[in-house]
Amino acid sequence: MGNRLGDVIDDYCIKCRRLTNHSVVSMVGEDVAKMRCRSCYHEHMYLREQAPPTRKDIKKAELAAAAAKADADAAAGIGVPEPEEASGTPE
Repeated sequence: MGNRLGDVIDDYCIKCRRLTNHSVVSMVGEDVAKMRCRSCYHEHMYLREQAPPTRKDIKKAELAAAAAKADADAAAGIGVPEPEEASGTPE
């Protein structure tokens, strides 16, 4: 049997920064969409008991993706300037 409006389930509260009891506030079809923390009464999207990534983790992922793209571009020869041909007479 699935969840219904008003059911109490555990979820991660982004304001309390811990796993607490929540009430189901809204649903989309059979899926829970929004929750309300029963400790601080903050409403947020259903996080499925997982803490969202920190800004530090997001920045690390962005830097790793940029480094991987730079390595792939270097291997393909994209963005690498070709050396200019030197002529025998100076200008």
